[in-house]
Amino acid sequence: MNLMQNIKNIIFDYGNVIFDIDFKVAQASFQKLGVNDIENFFAHKAHNQLFDDFETGAISPSEFRAGIRNAAGNSELTDQQIDEAWNSLLIGTIQENHNLLLEVKEKYRTFLLSNNNEIHYDWIINYLKTTFEINNYDAYFEKAYFSQHMKLRKPNTNIFEQVLKENNLDPAETLFIDDSPQHIEGAKKVGLNTLLMTEKPSQLGAFLKANGIL
Repeated sequence: MNLMQNIKNIIFDYGNVIFDIDFKVAQASFQKLGVNDIENFFAHKAHNQLFDDFETGAISPSEFRAGIRNAAGNSELTDQQIDEAWNSLLIGTIQENHNLLLEVKEKYRTFLLSNNNEIHYDWIINYLKTTFEINNYDAYFEKAYFSQHMKLRKPNTNIFEQVLKENNLDPAETLFIDDSPQHIEGAKKVGLNTLLMTEKPSQLGAFLKANGIL
């Protein structure tokens, strides 16, 4: 593909690109806790402000949990119940994807850019340690960016601008891969080349090869 001839840098999204997530599982979990009107409260395309605030570190885990108790109309919900429901969308990844990331890193400068939050991040770090004996993603990317640490989130242009500026990346030479059309649109606004992930994370290798990246 012609697009890839000029690409020197790749920014990867995490959820549903490298790591399987399932919003419907979390929707069902929240409904079990008593949250109504789940499509407006929490879905892939849009959600309650509570989630944006948590992803930008504007609120703490305890404030997030209070928001879930409020939405569920149940002040008795425990932290554990809420965390388990929230983390239920985190399905997992495969060793092959970590191997692929190392392979891609040999050819390009690579970065991770994830809308994340403290509860999910802690779960993922523990999962990586227990499942793959990996402490974090430092070896797999030049730098891993998480929204809650940056106080910014996709699809807002300022999060892309910060990654480009900090690493002296030319957007014309940089590819952004994400499964969310709205994030792709945000990336295009700052001049990034984009690729919408249309496969499951288990097919990441085939997807990268089909698009001329590997």
